[in-house]
Amino acid sequence: MKLSICTDVMGNLSFTDMLDKCVDLGVEGIEMTGGGWSSAPHFRADELLADKGLLKQKMAEIKARGLEIAALNCSANPLDPGEMGKRHLQEVQDTVRLAGEIGVKKIVTMSGLPEAAPGDTVPNWLVCTKSWPAEMPEWDRYQWEDRAFPLWHDLVKLATEVGVEKYALENFSAMLVWNPRTLFRLRNEVGPMVGMNLDPSHLMWMGADPIASARALGDAIHHLHGKDTRIERGKADVDGLLEPKEVTDVKDRTWNYVAVGAGRDLQWWKEFFSVCGMEGYDGWVSLEMEDFTMSTEAGIRSSIDALQATIIR
Repeated sequence: MKLSICTDVMGNLSFTDMLDKCVDLGVEGIEMTGGGWSSAPHFRADELLADKGLLKQKMAEIKARGLEIAALNCSANPLDPGEMGKRHLQEVQDTVRLAGEIGVKKIVTMSGLPEAAPGDTVPNWLVCTKSWPAEMPEWDRYQWEDRAFPLWHDLVKLATEVGVEKYALENFSAMLVWNPRTLFRLRNEVGPMVGMNLDPSHLMWMGADPIASARALGDAIHHLHGKDTRIERGKADVDGLLEPKEVTDVKDRTWNYVAVGAGRDLQWWKEFFSVCGMEGYDGWVSLEMEDFTMSTEAGIRSSIDALQATIIR
């Protein structure tokens, strides 16, 4: 396994300063965002597809520093029923095309989340039990069979055409794919090009064991995010883990995304990476730093120290 970093956390830096920072941090790879919800300006797919000279220049800057592109990321909701969904789908497609241009084989993205029924105007994450309400089974069928399957068949076709080999879908909440079971529901329909970007932080607050999830996924692990979660003692005992407060409201939340090692200890992380390796994964581990309990610099540095001490080399 090799260590990379999601560069969104350095979105305040210029492209060259971001690359120099990555060298200083000692990471080997970079995971950059082509579009979607990211505001980071470093590697926007639409811009680079339109300006091949700029693309060539940026690729030369990366190579000059001995860095590799671990993956291109487009965290987005291409199934949103509104204008955002149209824009996000275009940006996912552009990111795939850009990856084909530069020989990057892996796209990190999200499955998307559609509306519950025709005519609805907002996405609907259906996590209620299927025994109630009565319409739930039809909503579930509509979301998967009418909306998600056709879109993902098209995205797999596009990737095949341009030479991209893997989609790694982050197991993010409020997405159709948010755990191993839902990943396999999509993968069984559209094929093994679709796998999981296994981000343990989300599974932690959902109450799952990411190590058990890794064993269940096996060769469907296409990418790993190094990201931790801390369940806040006392608060979670009272209010549970369904937490709607802003991620920056760290003091009052029942759980928080934290620097690697500030949630689970390093022994846990060693076992996690060992099991992922045992299941056949030997690719990139990308630090995704979203700890608002400390400074960005402290979170990056402490997370990298923890990951360098625990990933399987």
